[in-house]
Amino acid sequence: MKKINVAILGCGNRGQCYAELLLKQKEKFSVVAICDTNPDQLEKMKNLFSVDAEAFTDVETFFEKRRGDLLVISTPDRVHVPQAVTAMRLGYDLLLEKPISDSREEINLLLKTQKETGKQVMVCHVLRFGPGYRKCKEILDSGVLGRLYAIDASERVVYWHWAQAYVRCIGALAETGHPTILAKCSHDLDLLQFYADSKCDTMSSFGELGFFKAENAPEGAAERCVDCQYIDTCPFSAKRIYIDLWHKKGEPEYLWPFYRACDKTPITEQGLYEGLKEKDVGRCAFRCPVDHADHQMLQMQFENGVKASLKMVFAARSGRRIVFYGTMGEMIFDEREDSITVMPFGGETEVFKIGALLEGGHAHGGGDAGIVEELYEMLSGKAKAITSLERSVECHLMGIAAEESRKDGGKTVKVHQ
Repeated sequence: MKKINVAILGCGNRGQCYAELLLKQKEKFSVVAICDTNPDQLEKMKNLFSVDAEAFTDVETFFEKRRGDLLVISTPDRVHVPQAVTAMRLGYDLLLEKPISDSREEINLLLKTQKETGKQVMVCHVLRFGPGYRKCKEILDSGVLGRLYAIDASERVVYWHWAQAYVRCIGALAETGHPTILAKCSHDLDLLQFYADSKCDTMSSFGELGFFKAENAPEGAAERCVDCQYIDTCPFSAKRIYIDLWHKKGEPEYLWPFYRACDKTPITEQGLYEGLKEKDVGRCAFRCPVDHADHQMLQMQFENGVKASLKMVFAARSGRRIVFYGTMGEMIFDEREDSITVMPFGGETEVFKIGALLEGGHAHGGGDAGIVEELYEMLSGKAKAITSLERSVECHLMGIAAEESRKDGGKTVKVHQ
């Protein structure tokens, strides 16, 4: 069995996730080099997962030569393209975190570089590998719903996660992060394209930053939650998100999202409070600089005639909901209800429990574990990745078109220009 030597660039949440999964398959993968500009992240990687590898805090030094067969790029969104281009030219195959880019020019550069170098690139659209999402595709392909003609999808982001991930953190600014329709919903756009089984022709979109603005802050709210009179009552209070929830979860030594506030292991209440006093995660959610929409509605038509809608909203509970309309039946995928309900016209309704389809794995409905399995198949030459760069480009172009439309008052935009 061929063993793949892996380097990991970016040792935060996603880098750690892939390190753990790769190291569970020691007969297939070996982590030989890690790089992060934050030395604490390197130490966490080494200690949490017993990583014995060369470690770098300087990206330029890391890129002085190729250090493995595969490079996992799990760095901030804005540096994905330049790092991927450099890596392919050095001879790396890639596992590349999404979103890739919000620029048509950058996407074309990536495709051009891949063609020139002949390297393989798998993009981390992990939901395609989740058993629940795959079950939907299997049912669609079975023909029980007849011909698919419409899809209505909702990405309901739990309110506190929206506040901590898309308001307080690095991705809230256009300079450092991509629009939320790509940063959060590239998964959803990818799934819509996957299910429609066609390129997207036209897109229209409405949305704006409507709530997380200074004028909507409670009267007398402080700049930081720890200094605020609403610290225990505001649903977006950083204390409630990082400290109260940490206690509720049993005070884990190391777990997302708490390590965003406390970068020491094990996490402590004192460390969490210190983080809320110093880091962006402790700022008032209504006083953070935000460039991107906090809700967005999309309408799209695919080249094969399938129509689809997507709603990106912050909500009381998380969970995607996708309704499929076919000429001979209807199907509802609902994470909140833990169910896939298949309703053929004139036939018996059948319900599958999403949880019962899982066989372990990590987050994203088991997709994290599934993508690592297919990664090895791709690198071994046994299969072509279903989330290859060439295939991933489509959902990114859809997201780019959605932003173009949103900024132009909802004007219908051609996805392929």
